Amino acid sequence: MIEKTNIIEIENATIFHHYKTILNNVSLKLNKGDFIYIIGKTGSGKSSLLKTLYSDIPLKMGKIIIDGDEINKIKKSQLPYLRRKIGIVFQDFQLFQDRNAYENIKFVMDSTGWIDKTKINDRINYLLEKVGLANKLKNYPYELSGGEQQRLVIARALVNEPKLIIADEPTGNLDPEIAENILKLLIDINNNGTTIIMTTHNYNLIKKYKKKTYRCIDGNFEEIIL
Repeated sequence: MIEKTNIIEIENATIFHHYKTILNNVSLKLNKGDFIYIIGKTGSGKSSLLKTLYSDIPLKMGKIIIDGDEINKIKKSQLPYLRRKIGIVFQDFQLFQDRNAYENIKFVMDSTGWIDKTKINDRINYLLEKVGLANKLKNYPYELSGGEQQRLVIARALVNEPKLIIADEPTGNLDPEIAENILKLLIDINNNGTTIIMTTHNYNLIKKYKKKTYRCIDGNFEEIIL
């Protein structure tokens, strides 16, 4: 039984995109172990909402609290500490093409304060095994399939045992079978207590693997039943 601990609280937040309001009065509460989908047309505000959560877009109106931290009151110098609580999975991977799988994960560890070489090595090997890439640690991203690259991105997102994973269209560029396997991996991570927010256009998957679903439409953010 997962303890119900509040991870995200959004109160009447206004979300902007290029200084233009794109979502109004967004309110949402998520506990530890929750998993939600966010759907909506391109340009409806899904990605802007996610970027606001990890402070890539500043919050100007309303309140967002992540694991006890009110994000618009956090100093810039404290943002790295907030982002350690959040793992981000991008649709376009954003991997370093000149570094192998091991080095792509190590870069994140170096930049977030890992020092002990043995602990670094053990953690990377554990993460690659967890996502099914134990035999790919020396492969470069261009040597991996799309599904393998996304698994590497997920491994990287898990480095600091985040309380929240934000997955922006993680299955968007993948074949149906591979997309389903990526979703299953995220569900497995969620079952261990990590809260997950996932944007998607894949209605077949979200109907098969049912979770609470929210929609961005006409400036509104609303829960829907599919």
